[in-house]
Amino acid sequence: MQRFQSTNSHALSVYTPMTKENQHFLQRFFAGVATQWLKLFVRWETLCLIIGFLLGRALILSDMSPFVLPFFATVFVLKRNGRLLAFISLLAGGMTVSLQQDVFVLIVVASFVILRPLTLRVFKIEMTKMLPYLVFFSGLGGRLLYDYFLSREWSWSSAMIGVTEGGLSFILTLIFLQSIPLLSINIRKKVLKNEEIICFIILLASVLTGTIGWHIHSISMEHVLSRYFVLMFAYVGGAAIGSSVGVVIGLILSLANVSSLYQMSLLGFSGLLGGLLKEGNKLGVSIGLIIGTLLIGLYGQGYDHLLSTTIDSLIAIGFFLLTPRVVAAKLATYIPGTKEYHTQQQQYLKKVRDVTANRVEQFSSLFQALSNSFSHEEEESDKEVDMFLSKVTEKTCQTCFRKEQCWVKNFDKTYDFMAQIMDETESQPVIQNPKLKNGWNKHCVKSDKVIQAIYEQQALYNEEIKLRQRVKESRRLVAEQLLGVSQVMGDFAKEIQREKNTHLQQEEQILLKFRDIGLDVENIDIFNLEEGAVDIEMTIPSDYYGECEKIIAPILSDILGETIIVQRKIDPSFTSGLCQVTLTSARAYEIDTGVAHTAKGGGWISGDNYSTFELGAGKFAVAISDGMGNGQRAFIESNETLKLLSKVLKSGIDETIAIKSINSILSLRSTEEIFSTLDLAMIDLQDAGAKFLKIGTNPSFVKRGNKVLMIEAGNLPMGIVPEFEVDVAREQLKAGDLLIMMSDGVFDGPKHVENKEAWIKRKIRELKTENPQDIADLLMEEVIRTRGGLIEDDMTVVVSKIKHHMPKWGAIPTYTKKDVVQKKAL
Repeated sequence: MQRFQSTNSHALSVYTPMTKENQHFLQRFFAGVATQWLKLFVRWETLCLIIGFLLGRALILSDMSPFVLPFFATVFVLKRNGRLLAFISLLAGGMTVSLQQDVFVLIVVASFVILRPLTLRVFKIEMTKMLPYLVFFSGLGGRLLYDYFLSREWSWSSAMIGVTEGGLSFILTLIFLQSIPLLSINIRKKVLKNEEIICFIILLASVLTGTIGWHIHSISMEHVLSRYFVLMFAYVGGAAIGSSVGVVIGLILSLANVSSLYQMSLLGFSGLLGGLLKEGNKLGVSIGLIIGTLLIGLYGQGYDHLLSTTIDSLIAIGFFLLTPRVVAAKLATYIPGTKEYHTQQQQYLKKVRDVTANRVEQFSSLFQALSNSFSHEEEESDKEVDMFLSKVTEKTCQTCFRKEQCWVKNFDKTYDFMAQIMDETESQPVIQNPKLKNGWNKHCVKSDKVIQAIYEQQALYNEEIKLRQRVKESRRLVAEQLLGVSQVMGDFAKEIQREKNTHLQQEEQILLKFRDIGLDVENIDIFNLEEGAVDIEMTIPSDYYGECEKIIAPILSDILGETIIVQRKIDPSFTSGLCQVTLTSARAYEIDTGVAHTAKGGGWISGDNYSTFELGAGKFAVAISDGMGNGQRAFIESNETLKLLSKVLKSGIDETIAIKSINSILSLRSTEEIFSTLDLAMIDLQDAGAKFLKIGTNPSFVKRGNKVLMIEAGNLPMGIVPEFEVDVAREQLKAGDLLIMMSDGVFDGPKHVENKEAWIKRKIRELKTENPQDIADLLMEEVIRTRGGLIEDDMTVVVSKIKHHMPKWGAIPTYTKKDVVQKKAL
């Protein structure tokens, strides 16, 4: 008794409840086994044998076999290594029907093989384009030869059957050309079209035709398999795919067996119901098939065969419930609109995006490395002096009897003497320093000759120094440009790698809100919902084209809690009754600009130029450039400077690098002294922060109420010094501020004024208007009056007023009393 109890206790310890780890292990094990079986089943050789066997015995309208030749011809052209396998499988399938079917397969295949080389010789066309016609004539000829082989005569009925069968073979060849390649598809690379899916379903239905007549007791394999596939497609693709598959399979099966015409209705209706109930998973789809079987079964065959057709459906449901999820998941990746298909597409796009980002990062690293290599500078001053002195000694010391005394025993002393003489004789062949002159005369027996040689070599030496300096500046320019490109590409790679946030829930909520208030919005795509950077595209009826700013943008402003404006509208005349609208966040600030501009002596061409433009990063730039001198030449210089500035800044390169690059370009472009100034202000339209970069310009002024602030930064004009550090001044502007920028013609214009800054400040403070254009005109007029009406230099004044953005329309509230109650409850 005690031994029995111990045995039972051991048994109880063995049959303990399964842990979660064991459950997960078993799930992974069975999923792996199912995947391996699926891979074995979908191998091309296995599929070719199964499909060829079933198509070889498939008949429609009692004695027509239009599937044999299209399958063999398609495999013959697309899968050359499967020709023999396809032929053997077709023969094996025909043998299960009758010996006559095998004879028919041999005749039509032989007709195709004989006609193919003849056709290629006569018509030099691509084989895939010629294949349907070749199949038609091969099938027609094969049918006529087959009928003559049986009855020893031809008749009009056999000719009509041959033409009909050839026509069906022609169509099936076009279908098989689309569907056969899908049997060896690489799911990660292929994206199926709707036409390819329909062709694949027709191929599947054609294969199922070969199962007609197979019965296990009273169970029809034809019915079981057809309903199983309808369940699978309805479960994976929904009502549309399920009903389409049911109708296509039922239609083709009814052609093979006219008494089963009701099967088309049963399969189509079951696929529709199963797809509608797919939210209930496999059980819901199965219930749809049961309902369809009971309703259509009563209509098609009455009560007598209702039990047998219900048993067929139950067996199909059993196979369907036993099918692993991995099979349905694989199938779902082929069907557009499914979650698996969308996930696969997202993974593919993510892979492409990551590859693109990595490639851009590699280019960024390459440009960074190139920039470092170009910016690497060697200290060559000592080498240059050595080369200079070596050339001098070749002409003087090489033949001197004191060569060894000077350059071997007293090398350092001789070298120092000659280096000092280089500095003394740069402008004339005379040593002004008496101490150096006396010392050199005592040291060298050919002192005058050496001094003359050094002076003559100085010109060549200076030219070499200038040339090397220009090469060095060119290298620095290239290095700065490459560094800027590297930074832009690095930022671009980071933007590519950012995941696009899906806003499906927000899109649906906004759509429902619009429909609740009676606005029929077709579609909404939300790309960004970050505060200050909202980006939304909407498709609306053309009737709403004029109401975007008045209704749609104010409603979105209330929903999102910030001001939304219409950035771009596409004319509805080009969109067939629909209008595309882009809505974005309104800028917190906006800029009004006024300009007063005149040339020296009232001429037409001014050496001053100005520009105002917006950058993509939500910034507004104001720039003034003053070319050296006046007239056409100065105009070209200042205009070129602003053009370069605009293009470089809009490309995304940092402003300091942009100005350094432009300075290097201007300094290297010409050997003449052609300089230009640059006064740049960059204002952030979200927080009104401003950066000022002043290259050889006078101060700018900010009027804030009764106060006038002066902003200055010291930098030489562009093109004078090849390399310099850009001094950046920063100032936090406010709404209502007036930014006054001017060229030196205005700043230096007042006559008999010692403290020009104080005079300009006083004139700005005394202004009673806040209109930018009026201020620019008044300042220009005041300066010209101090000169007695004379315009002695080019003059430019640019006045910018910073103010809060005021939308044309206020937000329209969309909440109801119910929303208020729910909000209070929360």
